[in-house]
Amino acid sequence: MLAADVAGYSRLMGGDEEGTHERLKAHRRELIDPKVAEHRGRVVKTTGDGFLIEFPSVVDAVRCAVEVQQSMVERNADVAPEKRIEFRVGINLGDIIIDGDDIYGDGVNIAARLEGLAEPDGLCVSRKVRDEVRDKLDLAFEDMGEQQVKNITRPVRVFRIVARSTGQPTASPKPALALPDKPSIAVLPFQNMSGDSEQEYFADGVVDEIITALSHIRWLFVIARNSSFTYKGRAVDVKQVGRELGVRYVLEGSVRKAPNRVRITGQLVDAATGAHLWAGRFDGALEDIFDLQDRVTASVVGAIGPKLEEAEIARAKRKPTESLDAYDHYLRGLESIYQVTRESTDDALRLFYRAIELDPCFAPAYALTTWCYVQRKVNGWITNRAHEVAETARLARRAMTLGKDDAVACCYAGAGLAYVVHDLDTGRAFIDRALVLNPNLAVAWLLSGWARI
Repeated sequence: MLAADVAGYSRLMGGDEEGTHERLKAHRRELIDPKVAEHRGRVVKTTGDGFLIEFPSVVDAVRCAVEVQQSMVERNADVAPEKRIEFRVGINLGDIIIDGDDIYGDGVNIAARLEGLAEPDGLCVSRKVRDEVRDKLDLAFEDMGEQQVKNITRPVRVFRIVARSTGQPTASPKPALALPDKPSIAVLPFQNMSGDSEQEYFADGVVDEIITALSHIRWLFVIARNSSFTYKGRAVDVKQVGRELGVRYVLEGSVRKAPNRVRITGQLVDAATGAHLWAGRFDGALEDIFDLQDRVTASVVGAIGPKLEEAEIARAKRKPTESLDAYDHYLRGLESIYQVTRESTDDALRLFYRAIELDPCFAPAYALTTWCYVQRKVNGWITNRAHEVAETARLARRAMTLGKDDAVACCYAGAGLAYVVHDLDTGRAFIDRALVLNPNLAVAWLLSGWARI
């Protein structure tokens, strides 16, 4: 079974309904129908933007799909990108139920889900298909791992077809978006596992709240809801999401309802490697579903914030020294300051000052430099008290000028003013400001009490 549809069909129709319809008819008439007939296939049914085809041979199905996709790349060569018709194709081998001229069953459903995993101009197949054709066609296969797809109980092992002779994908993949110069995350719509469509609004509400809360973390670039929700209802590969949205991390999850209770799971994934960085589970009663939503949001954001920081520090350590930028110096400074020794604090000072030199508007770097002076005073390492008090005051006020909406900057700048400079009122005000910006910033709560002693 071969399932195909047009990528971005609604967008194409919205831009040029008549032209898109005519171009699609031309592709069917001039390319797809002749190729299907050549490879002994039968078009079972068509929809507005897709079709389902059966073949007597899986080799014929794959050969037909590859030839169509390669021909579509050539046909689109002179077409403006916003007007290109690009097909996504999925192929499966399995039992079907025949009902007159129609076919249905899990074999057909899996083909449709494989099509949903394919990129524009791409082709995904099941393991059965790969096993049948890998020694018969000049193709290579990229293993996408086991994918949990909608309405199929067991995970499906998915492979993406690559032309062996060229070493390139059969698709013409779109270039990956460049990553921002700070950590970036997309929160995907949580999957409703309840079998209760009424819980859909709750799952979406949890995601909305998490996106909003993460947006308060100023050092984090958060993809807007409108972009991440384009993946709603789709089984996706987080690596593909990372490429398409230009993010380093992806948060995904699910909601499952039981009688009078809801269970929410979440997992944080490195989009570059597919590695899981964090996973959590939250249970609560349905008595106050919005209170549960707030508690889940606070727990998720509070948990993944430190995990993101840990992952970024590890990533910075892997980069060669000569290629470091301001943010990487900042991360290395964080790693040093957490060790709380005289040598590590001196090293953190050097790294934070270098970050400021590379980016004079980097508010958290100013604030963490003041925290170094706090550590020096706490541990009796001060060598020139007048100089360090004046420098702490300068750095803290500069941090607040640049980062009045940055919780981290407000928090540590306030601590420096309160403890080193003895400007208690301003210091407490800065820390309180941090808690307004990010109520989940645990260190701000700690310093808030400390500054009031």
